[in-house]
Amino acid sequence: MEILGITALEWVGYLASLAVLISFTMKDLRKLRMINGVGCLLFVLYGFMIPSLRVGLPIIITNLAIFGINIYHLTRSKA
Repeated sequence: MEILGITALEWVGYLASLAVLISFTMKDLRKLRMINGVGCLLFVLYGFMIPSLRVGLPIIITNLAIFGINIYHLTRSKA
């Protein structure tokens, strides 16, 4: 499936990149982590969509780790 000559795989990659880019414009650290987390999950999806898991696996592993760090910081109590 293509939209404007861009495949679904490419759209997911572009959306993931855009979400990560937008996250770095946030002044509020909580918003940064939430938007960055969305970008990470989109990159995980992108990694799984790549025809070769061998190529996508580094993208999946890295972004799952970053997502986990974001979740950790979003859920830890501020005692």
